[in-house]
Amino acid sequence: MSPYYGAGKIVGSLYSTIDEIMKFYSRKLIKPGDLNANNTLFGGQLLKWIDEEAGIYAMSKLGRGKVVTKYISEIDFVSSGRQGDIIEIGLEFSKIGRTSITFRCEVRNIVTKQTIIRIEKIVFVNLDEKERPAPHGKTREDIIRDARVF
Repeated sequence: MSPYYGAGKIVGSLYSTIDEIMKFYSRKLIKPGDLNANNTLFGGQLLKWIDEEAGIYAMSKLGRGKVVTKYISEIDFVSSGRQGDIIEIGLEFSKIGRTSITFRCEVRNIVTKQTIIRIEKIVFVNLDEKERPAPHGKTREDIIRDARVF
């Protein structure tokens, strides 16, 4: 078995229980239209951004263009974002099912690295042409191996 590298060190093998390391893919500038009545980032806007980013991530991991959000676990709002802040959305693969894929999410301030929100579980389901759950054919090893390539 080949070693799996995370954060610059060997953390296990390709088949270990250690998941892919959190990767931050997209950034957003918080603008006036993104604020709530308290002049902080509106939670609904942030969840919209997360759902969109996680959907794109699910499609790229599965190599398929049709997925839907099935489940989002408890949402932990840790701190507030403010106008002018730049935030980054991080996603980490955690589990693969026959028709589904699951991620963890963290959003943080890009400058201070302060966490704004954590979501332990976001589940997406692969759909067929009739919009029914369909097997995607991917395994945990496929997902981890593909992550190591990029």
